[in-house]
Amino acid sequence: MSDEAATATTAAEAPAAEPLPHGLGASLPHADARAKTEGTFPYAADLWAEGLLWAAVLRSPHAHARIVSIDTTHARAMPGVRAVVTHEDVPGTSRHGRGTPDRPVFASEVVRHHGEPIAAVAADHPDTARMAAAAVIVEYEPLDPVTDPERAFEAEPLHPDGNLIRHIPLRHGDPDAAGEIVVEGLYRIGRQDPAPIGAEAGLAVPRPDGGVELYLASTDPHSDRNTAAACFGLPADRVKIVVTGVPGATADREDQGFQLPLGLLALRTGCPVKLTASREESFLGHAHRHPTLLRYRHHADAEGRLVKVEAQILLDAGAYADTSADALAVAVSFACGPYVVPNAFIEGWAVRTNNPPSGHVRGEGAMQVCAAYEAQMDKLAKKLGLDPAEVRLRNVLATGDVLPIGQTVTCPAPVAELLTAVRDFPLPALPKDGPEEDWLLPGGPEGAGEPGAVRRGVGYGLGMVHMLGAEGTDEVSTATVRVHDGVATVLCAAVESGQGFTTLARQIVQETLGIDEVHVAPVDTDQPPAGPGCRGRHTWVSGGAVERAAKMVRTQLLQPLAHQFGMSTELLQIADGKITSYDGVLSTTVTEALEGKELWATAQCRPHPTEPLDGAGQGDAFVGLAFCAIRAVVDVDVELGSVRVVELAVAQDVGRVLNPAQLAARIEGGVTQGVGIALTENLRTPRGLIRHPDLTGYALPTALDAPDIRIVKLVEERDVVAPFGAKPVSAVPVVTSPAAIASAVRAATGRPVNRLPIRPQAAVVNAR
Repeated sequence: MSDEAATATTAAEAPAAEPLPHGLGASLPHADARAKTEGTFPYAADLWAEGLLWAAVLRSPHAHARIVSIDTTHARAMPGVRAVVTHEDVPGTSRHGRGTPDRPVFASEVVRHHGEPIAAVAADHPDTARMAAAAVIVEYEPLDPVTDPERAFEAEPLHPDGNLIRHIPLRHGDPDAAGEIVVEGLYRIGRQDPAPIGAEAGLAVPRPDGGVELYLASTDPHSDRNTAAACFGLPADRVKIVVTGVPGATADREDQGFQLPLGLLALRTGCPVKLTASREESFLGHAHRHPTLLRYRHHADAEGRLVKVEAQILLDAGAYADTSADALAVAVSFACGPYVVPNAFIEGWAVRTNNPPSGHVRGEGAMQVCAAYEAQMDKLAKKLGLDPAEVRLRNVLATGDVLPIGQTVTCPAPVAELLTAVRDFPLPALPKDGPEEDWLLPGGPEGAGEPGAVRRGVGYGLGMVHMLGAEGTDEVSTATVRVHDGVATVLCAAVESGQGFTTLARQIVQETLGIDEVHVAPVDTDQPPAGPGCRGRHTWVSGGAVERAAKMVRTQLLQPLAHQFGMSTELLQIADGKITSYDGVLSTTVTEALEGKELWATAQCRPHPTEPLDGAGQGDAFVGLAFCAIRAVVDVDVELGSVRVVELAVAQDVGRVLNPAQLAARIEGGVTQGVGIALTENLRTPRGLIRHPDLTGYALPTALDAPDIRIVKLVEERDVVAPFGAKPVSAVPVVTSPAAIASAVRAATGRPVNRLPIRPQAAVVNAR
C-alpha cells in the first residue's frame, strides 16, 4: 500500500471531530477563558496612554478626627507634580454614594473612617505621586470613634443626616402567640471584604470637548457615569465610561471614591491619568459586608412546628449609608428563613459608625440572618430531641405560602425536595487513623493534633435570596442584536463580571437564530443602560432583552420565506443551522437565507414591578426567590479548635440549566466563598482602624481549604415569569454554606457556635 493510500485510509477511519457546544443548555466556554488562563487578558491595571500621568490618593490615618487644616504647598512644589486636588477643587456635587449620596469626594471638615480620601495628586512618575501625596500636610484633631453600633443610638451625630439610616419594624400575625418550646440566641457576624482578584485600577483621558473618558472595571457603568458627571459639573453626555479589564466581582467592583479623583485630575491637568490602587488602598476604600448583631427568640409547638419568631437585627453600616437601607430590607424580610412562620415580629436597624463603610457584597443581608435562624433551628431540634433535618422538614416553605412580609411565594419553592436530597446523599467515608492520612486532619500536615481528638459533625443549612432589585426598583435592560455577513453581534451594557453574561448572550442568539459566530460588543455608556451586575439581574433582565431582540431579528429573517410559501412564521423553525417548515416543503440553511442581508433589532426587558415595605414591614417587595440546601460534614479537633470542612453536599433550585459547566462553577465558587466566611475571613477593625489591610492579614480560603463539593440535585422547575425560567445560582450558596458549616461544628462539639467566622476557642471541648 502506498503512503498516500495509507494516509487516506487513516483519515477516513479517524472519528469525526466533536461538534462545538451550541445554544442554551450546552457548556459553552467563556470567551475570555483562554486569555485569563494564559495571562494575556488585559486588566485595567494594564492600561496605557501617551503622555500618561500617575495618580495617588492621600487617605486619613484616623477613624474619626476633625480636620484643622490642609496644606498642599510642599506637594505642589515637588518636581514632576502636575496637580493636587482637595475638596476645594470639586466643581460639582461634592457627595456621592451607591444608594444614598452622603459620602464626600474628599473630606473637608471631618474624617469619619480610616482611609477616607483627603487629597489626590497627579505626577509624571508613580513614586513621585505617592511621595507628593505623603507631603500634603493635614492637621487633625483626633476624636473618639464610635465603633459599637449599639452606641450609635445615643452617640452624637456622626453625619449631618444622623446616625440612624433606616429602621424597619416588621409586624406579621398575632403578637400574643406563644409556643410550648422557646429557644433564644445572640449572634454576631464579622466584617468580610469582597477581596477582588485585582485591586482597583483605571485610566482617565480628557476629551477635546472638555469632557473626560474613564476606562474602568466598573460593574454599573451608567450609574458611575451619572455620579462622575455630577461631581465634575458636566452634562452626562460629556462623561463616558468604557468598561475594561474586569477580572471578576462578588460585589460592586469599583469604589466610586476611587473613580472621582481620577477624573478630576485628568480634567485639571489636561493629560491622561492612571491610578492603580495598592491592596491596602483597596481594603481601605471599597465597601465591606455589614457586621451584624442578631438577637432571636423562636417559639414552637411540641411537634417542632414554628409558632412565632421574634428578632432584633442591627447592621453596622460604617461611616456612610451606601446600600445599607436595601441590605436591611433583605435581612428583615428573610429573618425567618425559608420556613412557614405564622407570626413574626422583627425589628431591624442600620446605623452609621466610624467603622469602614459597608455596602453591597454577594448575599448581603440574607447571609447574616441565615446564620442566625439556622442556629435557632439547631437549638430547637436539640431541645425537642429531633433530628436537625427533621425539624426543618416540618417547617419548610413551599409555593403558595406567605412570607412574613405578607408576600405570597408564587415562584417554585422546592425547599423540602432540596433538603431531602442532601439529607439522603451518602456520607463521606471516615479518614484512616494513620500518619499517611495526616493531611486529612484539621490543621493539615505538621499542624494537626492527635487523631483521637478529632470529632466529625454533620449539619444543615437552608438559604434563600431574592432576584433582581427590590422595593420598587425599576429593573430594565436594553439590548441590540445585529446580523451581517452571517455573523451576529450583541450590544448590551451588561458587564461581564465572571457571572457568564457574554456566554449566555452568545447562547441565546445561537439558539434563536441558528448562527454559530456570535460576538458581544465591549461595554461603554454610549449604549443604553443595563443596570448593575448583581442578584442575577443580567441573566434575567439583560438576557431577556437579548432574547427579545434576537426573536425580532428571527421574525425579520423568516417573514420573506413565510410570505413566499404562503404560511406564517410560526410554522417555521430554526434548528442546527437550518430553516424548515412544519410540512417539510421548505428547507434551507440560515446562511442562504441571510445572504446579502443586514438585520437588526433593539428590545427591552422589564420585569413586573415591586413595592416598598410599608410601616409594618409588609409589601410585595421581591420579583422572585431562589433557594438552596446544603449538608456540611466537618472534622473538628476539639483540643485545638481547628476545623476541616470535609464535604458540602448542595441541592439548589435553578429554574433551568442554561450552561451546565458554568452553573457548576458558579455554585462551587459560591460555596467556597462561604467556607471563608465561616472559618477565616474577618477584617479586624480595633477602634475603627483596619488591622493588616492585606492578603496576609486577611485569610482567604485557598485550593487546599476547599472541601469536596457535591452537587447532588438541581431542581429545574421553571419560573414562568423569568426569561428561560432560570434563577440566579451564585449568591444562595454563599448565603447557605456558612450556616451549614456552623451547624456541623455544633454537631461535632456540642458548643453553641454563635459567631462567624468561627474562632478556634468556640470549637474547643477538652483543652489540655
